[in-house]
Amino acid sequence: MVAYEAASRVNRQRPSSVYSYDRGRHTSIGSGYDYEAGAHFGGSGSSLYHYGTASHLNLSIKGTAFSGYDYDGGHHFSGLVNGRSVQIYDYGEGRYFNYSV
Repeated sequence: MVAYEAASRVNRQRPSSVYSYDRGRHTSIGSGYDYEAGAHFGGSGSSLYHYGTASHLNLSIKGTAFSGYDYDGGHHFSGLVNGRSVQIYDYGEGRYFNYSV
């Protein structure tokens, strides 16, 4: 959800899927619906909620950079959007995650 929302807001267009290099697979997403989880997600401003995982997070965008807080995991994250590439650093796990949208 973070990679999708960050890319959508920075690029001003909604991608139809997200590819996770860590997991090695695509997830179809469209207009606030996560097909893999079979659930909606959305929100307004910086507040987002995923109904399938019952998780809430904050997401702030500044240019092509973003940061936020995952209330479900209890940790911060930050990242960059570069065209169709999204890189997220998860402070809770202490590592980077890469996505393509």
